Amino acid sequence: MTLGLVSALVLTGAGMAPVHADETCLSPYIAKITGQEDYVYVWTLGAIGVGDEQDKLVTVDVNPKSPKYGKVVDSLSVGGRNEAHHSDFTDDRHYLWAGGLDTSKIFIFDIHSDPAKPKLHKTINDFVAKSGGVVGPHSFYALPGRMLITGLSNNKDHGGRTAMVEYTNQGEYVATHWMPTDSDLRGAVKTGKYADGYNYDVRALPRRNVLVSSSFTGWNNYMMDFGKMLSDKEAMKHFGNTVVVWDLHSRKPKKVFDVPGSPLEVRCAWDETHNYCFTTTALTSKIWLIYEDDKGEWQAKEVADIGDPSKVPLPVDISISNDDKRLWVNTFMDGTTRAFDISNPHKPVQTYEKRVGAQVNMVSSSWDGKRLYYTSSLLANWDKKGKDNEQYLKLYHWDGKDLKEQFAVDFYKEKLGRPHQMRFGAYSLYKSVAEARPADIFAEFQRR
Repeated sequence: MTLGLVSALVLTGAGMAPVHADETCLSPYIAKITGQEDYVYVWTLGAIGVGDEQDKLVTVDVNPKSPKYGKVVDSLSVGGRNEAHHSDFTDDRHYLWAGGLDTSKIFIFDIHSDPAKPKLHKTINDFVAKSGGVVGPHSFYALPGRMLITGLSNNKDHGGRTAMVEYTNQGEYVATHWMPTDSDLRGAVKTGKYADGYNYDVRALPRRNVLVSSSFTGWNNYMMDFGKMLSDKEAMKHFGNTVVVWDLHSRKPKKVFDVPGSPLEVRCAWDETHNYCFTTTALTSKIWLIYEDDKGEWQAKEVADIGDPSKVPLPVDISISNDDKRLWVNTFMDGTTRAFDISNPHKPVQTYEKRVGAQVNMVSSSWDGKRLYYTSSLLANWDKKGKDNEQYLKLYHWDGKDLKEQFAVDFYKEKLGRPHQMRFGAYSLYKSVAEARPADIFAEFQRR
């Protein structure tokens, strides 16, 4: 048995209790940081008139024992503005894949060789051609030896019809899995009005052989000025209204659910008896539960409001706690993060809220839930303007009752750009995985 396979068994809890680790938005196949993270890698949009104006991977030292705590220690520009957006690790966490929603370029960074100073390992320039016309690589999701990439658009009409695209960890194209539509359900069962073919995020529940994907909008909309789009009645018709449940192993769609209002991030429960995932709808400000019922059938239902839906606070990123008891929900328009008690997933209850800034988008939590990091940028043409165009990385400590700010990095002041998604790095992770200590891993496997 290879070290990689044994690591995967230990980390995903195959046949055992799962490893409880936040970073809970990560794939269960990814090696987890179970202690203090050393670095946060921020995939950052280049901004006109700011520094070199290029997209870049920014590394911030976040270990409180370090003399550089809370400081930028590295910045690696990739050339041009590609609409930097999401990123994620390969299953061994050696490489970070990051995409551009505009140019459809994919940048693969070597993280493990020197966690303090990532290197650009490879650039994929032919994603659209290889995939058969998919545009806008969004979520990067690790499967064993594979990277599953959700697309947001296509090169025929730049609308929302799109697919998931599969690559090897080495960056070689494998397959394109098109989203089900009314004209081509691809074997899926349509449960409501919609089978729109839109896509956004994807998450897996390996124990149930399930993938869950959500839906957003196409290039025509996400590259348009936000105010202009809101006043364009035709543009506002072109948002996704579906969640799809897939067979994980075959990558075939099984059920298409109506989830009106553009369901964005998907976060799945970690406990081996909790067979459900959450998503939130950007345009209707709802929390939805995607769950397996007592008969083993997958269902979808609205379970809570987020703020005042009539004011459309625009829910964006969400994060589930490692014990499946708390869901953090960020709302972009009012710059607020909210905590919901999800002990009963069918009846979430808001228990806390705090204004983080004039605008807030992404949230990333440490594995123990005690440290929450926030960034500000949504999309280059959707961010607020003027004094409300704050661009930051902020760290808060959560004591179970309140969030207390520890540090903030002003990305405009540092001439870096617009910070979007965050991922964590730690020397401890690479000591245990990269230096290959198979005896220790086998011993841990046998103890379980």
